[in-house]
Amino acid sequence: CALGLWGPKSRAVLQAVCEEDVSNEAFGYFTAQSINIGPVPAFALRVSYVGELGWEIYTRSEYGLYLWDTLWNAGQEHGLIAGGLGAFDSLRLEKGYRLWGADIHTEYNPYEAGLAWAVRLKKGDFLGRDALLKIKAAGLSRKLCCLTLDDPQAVVLGKEPILSGDQTLGYVSSAGYGYSVGKFIIYGYLPIDFAVEGTKVEVVYFDKRYTATVTNEPLFDPDGDKVKA
Repeated sequence: CALGLWGPKSRAVLQAVCEEDVSNEAFGYFTAQSINIGPVPAFALRVSYVGELGWEIYTRSEYGLYLWDTLWNAGQEHGLIAGGLGAFDSLRLEKGYRLWGADIHTEYNPYEAGLAWAVRLKKGDFLGRDALLKIKAAGLSRKLCCLTLDDPQAVVLGKEPILSGDQTLGYVSSAGYGYSVGKFIIYGYLPIDFAVEGTKVEVVYFDKRYTATVTNEPLFDPDGDKVKA
């Protein structure tokens, strides 16, 4: 069983039912600990896929309901709500987090996906290292870009073609409205000459063409202060 507890008040909720110290000093960002949440033994990861402070919490399936009830009850005074997939997707788009099977899969490499920070070529040999060295040396021909639709009322669903005039550049890999930033966000791979902030392209949705602008990412909390708070 896995639950995500995220948001600016997530630490207050967790600390209220946790025996261990979950302060930033004791439980830092990108670390993991075994903790007890009320009567539930759990394994917590200080990670977030929504761009806010929080934890992914894992426990055995027989403890799942106890974990939910414990956190739910503790969170009521802090305004805790249950969030679904739509909220999850909107928040990760604002933060620029990639989705496997959509923004990243075996067709793309880490450099064009904006994940070069996760590749440690100097760490020693590993499966695929030689191929990555060649890819890096060759340079990028395309890049995963964050774009926003210029029309605030426009909506696309994903997989729509991205065009410049009559030239097809790529397609929308992810799409959704960013409620924190007040913009409709899309991601897609563009030829490197188009992967420049301010570049205008068009997204074709049935018989409509919506103008989209390439923008720097992430749109939300670009310095990562919230997830590391």
